[in-house]
Amino acid sequence: MNIKEKLKFLKVNEHNIYVIHYSCENLNDNNENISPRVTSIAALHLQSHTMHSFSIHLVAEKLHIGRDKIAENYNELEKQMLTDFYSFVRDNNGALWLHWNMSNINYGFEALSHRYEVLSGERGVRIQDTSKHNLSSLIIEKYGKDSIAHPRMKTLQNLNDGNHRDNLSGEEEVKAFQDKEFVRLHKSTMSKVYWFQSMYFLLQKKGVKVSNYNWSQKLNNLMEKSWVKLLGFIAVILTLAQAAQIAYAQLPVL
Repeated sequence: MNIKEKLKFLKVNEHNIYVIHYSCENLNDNNENISPRVTSIAALHLQSHTMHSFSIHLVAEKLHIGRDKIAENYNELEKQMLTDFYSFVRDNNGALWLHWNMSNINYGFEALSHRYEVLSGERGVRIQDTSKHNLSSLIIEKYGKDSIAHPRMKTLQNLNDGNHRDNLSGEEEVKAFQDKEFVRLHKSTMSKVYWFQSMYFLLQKKGVKVSNYNWSQKLNNLMEKSWVKLLGFIAVILTLAQAAQIAYAQLPVL
């Protein structure tokens, strides 16, 4: 499907879309595990704006584990958090998942599944690849890979009202985890999900602001506007009418 068809498909299925994002430890090698520990997951139902939260600190509260005891119970808490998340996925079988570059084992759906298998010995509920839709890729496909300066997420946040007070950078999230600021970390995860939701709606309305809006893309977007299509239709009718007049004028007089 081209970008127009993809957006049309998502538009028709908005009732079934969840916007998802998660936070984790450092994505590099300086963690206690080989793979980074998942700390929180946020899943927002696109149409109802209902947020579903899964977090180590929320599980700890349910199990009556104090803040000072969270670190020594990380494995149990992360396992239960991921168990709750995959139960949610199972309950919403057939949902579509709108995400931001959750595309590989380092950071993505496969990373979540891997952590769950490491902790529980079981495979998480598989989300079909056809049910995953990368918002970052959709924006690039719509506006062109050279239209957004790196780092792309930060550039788009600066241009499209994405600098919410709760939003932390990747480095700040890692430090928040190290400092055991779990509520602050989860609030950052949720703020990004809300921003992804707003970016999706802007994308559907062709309203995303980019840093290098090239002329070819401007022309393509202009040609999609209804009034331009109407003018084109009128021009075609006038051209056909003119051609018919010329042809009629050239008919031999009987």
